[in-house]
Amino acid sequence: MKFSIFIVILLYSAYSYGQLPVKTLSKNEIPPQIKYTGHIMNAVKWIENNETHYAVTTETGIYSGKGDEFGEFRNAELYAYHYIVIADSVQLIWKVYDYSKDCALDVKAAFTKDAFAITDLDKNGIAEIWLMYETQCTGDVSPAIAKIIMYEGGKRYALRGESRVRYSDKDFSGGTYALDNNFKTGNPLFKQYAQKLWQRVMSKVNAVLFPAGTRLHAII
Repeated sequence: MKFSIFIVILLYSAYSYGQLPVKTLSKNEIPPQIKYTGHIMNAVKWIENNETHYAVTTETGIYSGKGDEFGEFRNAELYAYHYIVIADSVQLIWKVYDYSKDCALDVKAAFTKDAFAITDLDKNGIAEIWLMYETQCTGDVSPAIAKIIMYEGGKRYALRGESRVRYSDKDFSGGTYALDNNFKTGNPLFKQYAQKLWQRVMSKVNAVLFPAGTRLHAII
């Protein structure tokens, strides 16, 4: 399978002040000490405080559960990891895990294309690691659960909401979100970045007209 990595360090040119020197890695360039589950979606490294940091995101894809001989129930999982590697030693700073399990309908647990990012918006020398993803178990195209997770060091920030669905030219559902307390009370630059990322993704509803009654899902 062709290994593709999508990484966007900046959402808009206005965020150019928040760049960090980051190297995108292939699967073969990930140190063997770094353990992960699933298929690599993003893998990067950077230097911070004279230490080498790695961020890796993975997805399992859709699979049948153990003991489900007829394949009636399906699962999907995703992971994200932040490691520091010093010589032969490895330290796991944090791990994100989410999933949709035992789903008899359409199942999804997937990262949003081109939303993964490493920034230093507050210029304090500590990377901010941005993730966005969806989870869903449904038989139609109703809104999915959508989340933006950001870590600065060991501190976690979260935005939680629903993806946006279009029923007609003027009829939409979903697209709402709530910020956690860390986003609300933290550096305003973090909240602004999260909100702009959310708006950019949720605005990507296919503009092509379809027959009445057809639902169009936000492309994330």
